[in-house]
Amino acid sequence: MKPTESSLTSLISAFGRAYHSQYDTPKIFDDFLAVNLISQQEFSDIREHMIRGIPFFNQDMAERFQDNPDEILKWIVQVQLSPTPLARAAYCENVLLNEVRLGLKQYVILGAGLDTFCFRHPELSNRLEIFEVDHPATQEFKKKRLNQAKFDIPSNLHFVPMDFTRQFAYQHLVEEGFENQKTFFSLLGVSYYLTKEEISSLLCHLFAKVPAGSSIVMDYADENLFEEKGRFNRVEHMVSMASASGEPMKSCFTYDEIENLLEPSGLLIYEHLSPAAIQDLFFSHRTDDLSAFETIHYIHAVKK
Repeated sequence: MKPTESSLTSLISAFGRAYHSQYDTPKIFDDFLAVNLISQQEFSDIREHMIRGIPFFNQDMAERFQDNPDEILKWIVQVQLSPTPLARAAYCENVLLNEVRLGLKQYVILGAGLDTFCFRHPELSNRLEIFEVDHPATQEFKKKRLNQAKFDIPSNLHFVPMDFTRQFAYQHLVEEGFENQKTFFSLLGVSYYLTKEEISSLLCHLFAKVPAGSSIVMDYADENLFEEKGRFNRVEHMVSMASASGEPMKSCFTYDEIENLLEPSGLLIYEHLSPAAIQDLFFSHRTDDLSAFETIHYIHAVKK
């Protein structure tokens, strides 16, 4: 990943969260601070690029809304960009906050990007140590944005620069104060881009030095990833865009394969959300175009 690509990925993700916070009702996941980490020029540029891309996503919508760019943007964001990032973030934080109520003291965010959890939950500043692990370029970009937005970095937020998809090094966490105690990990939007061997190796490294009861929330694509077209062909578009960006999707799993992948790390699936369950939990009774992505599942797995 080049520095510019790293920054762009985190910006587009933040754009989706900011758009949802500002324009969608009801909220699935309200990241009301995301807009502070994107410049007005960047927001405008991303908006224009998406609007110009509508013929790729859907020619009928391009013609239907040719004189209404705001409707084009809304359609692309709600159908293609935001459903999975919003729902998986909501699920992950629900699980995390429940773990905190049960006494959790450490949270590790793998691939944090422009995550704002720490700043949205200042009440946890004395209760939860937060370790953001990400590509060094992305992390420097985020620090710059936090500084520009005049966000004070609290003492419980620890930046750990690391390309963890290539090699995970516990020593970097330890140097930032990480301790051998019950830990919650989030690994969102990552598994698709790693091989099964790479995911297995990463999980083994993550859980080698934490006690029983430590856990992880992650999302994964099921075995239909490369066959399913999805609503408005959005799954097919997701796969083709990833390939075109030079970061192709590599992994998809049956439920049994996910169970077998977790086993060497001592992990058992505590909760599994299928696309239908995600739809019921986060998207039911909506009147807009937001809906659960076909082929995408979430799991909460706990070390036995």
